[in-house]
Amino acid sequence: MQQSSSARPLVIVGSFAASLLVGLILLFLVMGGGRNIAAPAAIGGPFQLTDQSGATVTDKSLQGRPTLIFFGFTHCPDVCPTSLFEISEVLRAMGPDADRVNAYFISVDPERDTPAAMKDYLSSFDPHLKGLTGDPEVMAKVTAEYRVYAKKVPLKDGDYTMDHTALVYLMDRDGHFVSPFNLKQPPEQAAAELKKYI
Repeated sequence: MQQSSSARPLVIVGSFAASLLVGLILLFLVMGGGRNIAAPAAIGGPFQLTDQSGATVTDKSLQGRPTLIFFGFTHCPDVCPTSLFEISEVLRAMGPDADRVNAYFISVDPERDTPAAMKDYLSSFDPHLKGLTGDPEVMAKVTAEYRVYAKKVPLKDGDYTMDHTALVYLMDRDGHFVSPFNLKQPPEQAAAELKKYI
């Protein structure tokens, strides 16, 4: 008898837990069965920026052709010029098909990266590359939309550098994120991969 009386509270607790679970499931179904749950955050979003020639470029400019996007800054000591050189090599390897691809270098340092600074900087790379910049508030929104980490890092001499995500984004013809684009392969191989999305 002692065993059954000590088990009784467990039975009551178990019954209550089961009732609670059933109630929550019913509430879930009544509230829409999961249709109202937000989808995972997408990469990308609307923007309106200025290229190195002063022309306006928007997210609509991505549509109709695959796009490579790299976030960086003109005062970047090594990662940015290396990545832009590798993108330039891929575009060169594409031959005439490079005209059917977008390639954007988007600034994470709009305070220094004016259109004129971007134009001067990009003169060393493939002419298909466009540098995009804008007001700091606008650029902060774009980096957030693309899930880019960017932070100003003070230097001892009073200057600063930028710590940032060093990733090349591949967007499809509809402007949707596909995957990070692998530049650590021969340019011809990377070009063949990019051509699949034309």
